[in-house]
Amino acid sequence: MLESKSRKVQDYVGSLAFDRRLYHHDIAGSVAHARMLGRQSIIPEADADVIVTGLRQVETEIEAGRFAFRPVDEDIHMAIEARLFDIVGDVAGKLHTGRSRNDQVALDVRMFAREQIIEIRRQLRSLRSALVRVAAQNSSVVMAGYTHLQQAQPVLFAHHLLAYFEMFTRDDSRLSDCYARVNVLPLGSGALAGVPYPIDRDFVAHELSFSSISANSMDAVSDRDFVVELNACNAIIMLHVSRLAEEMVLWSTTEFGFITIGEGFTTGSSIMPQKRNPDLAELARGKTGRVYGSLMAILTTMKSLPLSYNRDLQEDKIHLFDSVDTVIDTLSVCTDMVDSITVNADRMRAAIQDYVLATDIADYLVKKGVPFRTAHGVSASLSRHAAATGKGMGELSLDEYREFSPLFEADILDISLDSSVNARDVVGGTASGQVENALQNARTQLEADEENN
Repeated sequence: MLESKSRKVQDYVGSLAFDRRLYHHDIAGSVAHARMLGRQSIIPEADADVIVTGLRQVETEIEAGRFAFRPVDEDIHMAIEARLFDIVGDVAGKLHTGRSRNDQVALDVRMFAREQIIEIRRQLRSLRSALVRVAAQNSSVVMAGYTHLQQAQPVLFAHHLLAYFEMFTRDDSRLSDCYARVNVLPLGSGALAGVPYPIDRDFVAHELSFSSISANSMDAVSDRDFVVELNACNAIIMLHVSRLAEEMVLWSTTEFGFITIGEGFTTGSSIMPQKRNPDLAELARGKTGRVYGSLMAILTTMKSLPLSYNRDLQEDKIHLFDSVDTVIDTLSVCTDMVDSITVNADRMRAAIQDYVLATDIADYLVKKGVPFRTAHGVSASLSRHAAATGKGMGELSLDEYREFSPLFEADILDISLDSSVNARDVVGGTASGQVENALQNARTQLEADEENN
C-alpha cells in the first residue's frame, strides 16, 4: 500500500472500480477468519463476535446500496476494513491478525472462481438440454454432412446437433476438473511464509467449504494457475459456441435455408427491409476473441513472475471477470436462440446432391469382395459419368452401373439417402437407432448432472 500518492497514482494502482464485486467473498472469508481467531484464543471470542457483527453490517450496507465507496480505498479489502473501523472501532484492527492481503485476495478470487464455475456449468446444462430438445424434435430429418464445407455423406440433423452436445459435455467435464483445483484454501499462508499463530486452517476450510488446504505458502499466495485454467476452459467453450454460431449463420442464409432463427435473435437492416440478420450468432462468434484475449492476458501477466506475490497479480481479476461474464451471458442467449430455431426439413433434404451416395456404392462393391481402393475408383468413375451425362446417381440405370462393374445387381438401385443413413449402425454412427440411443443417453446424462450439482 502506497502511503502517500497523487490522485493520478491512486487511480492507477487502485482496483476498487472492478474488484468491489468480491465484497461477499471478502466478508465471508473475514467472518470465517475472525471466528477461527476467537476459537483459537488468538483474540478474545467477544472481540471476534463484535467483528463478525460489524462485517455483517457492512455486507448489509453494500447489498442495500448504502455503502459509500471512497477513492482513497485502493481495493474492496481496504474499503471493507475501513468501514469496519467506523462501526466497531479499534477492535477491527484485530481482524488482520494471522492474515496478509496476499492470502486474503487469493482466497477471495478462489471463492469467486468456484461460484462462477457452478454458474457456467448450469448454463452449459441449459444449452445442452436445448440441443437435445431440438434434436429430438427433428430426429428423422436428413441433411448433408460436410467435410471441407463440401457435401460428403447424408446424416441425421439430430446427429449433427448431438456433436455439439458432446463438445459442451467435454467443456462441463473440464470445468468439473478445474473446480477441484480451484477449491483449495490459501488462507493461512500469510504474506508468503505462513503465520506465527496457532491458527486452525481445517476449521476455516470447513467454514468456507474448501475441500483441501494449500501445501506451500509461497505457492499459495502467488498461484494463479486456477485463473489461467478457468480462462482456458472458457476459451474452449467459446470455441465451441463460435462453431455452432457459424453453422447457424450459414444454415439461415438464403442459399442454405436450412433453419429460420427466431425474430427475437435477429435484427433488421437499417436500409434493406427484407433482411433479417443473425446478429446474435455473429456476436457470439465475435465475443470468442474477447475471451481468448482474457486467456492471453493472464498468461502474459504470469509469465516470468518470480516468487512470491507481485503487484502484477492485481491484473488477474479484471480478465477473469470479463471472461466469466462473457461466457455466462453468451451461453444464456445462445440457449434461447437454439430453442427459437425452426428447422426447414424439406429444404435440408432437397439440398442434398445424390453424389453423397458415392461411398455407399463403393461399400456395396466391398461387400462383394472388391478391395476398397478398387471400389473407390469404380465409384469415382461412376460419379464422373453421371456428372458428364447430367444425371444424378439415382438416375443411372442398372446397365450404366454394369458398364463399370459386372458385380452390380438390381439392388444397387435401392441405395438411398435413408438407407445410407441407417447403414451407419455402429455406436456413434448416424443410423436412426443409434441416434435415438444417443438422445436417451444425453437425457440420462443431463439428469445425472442436475442431481449431482
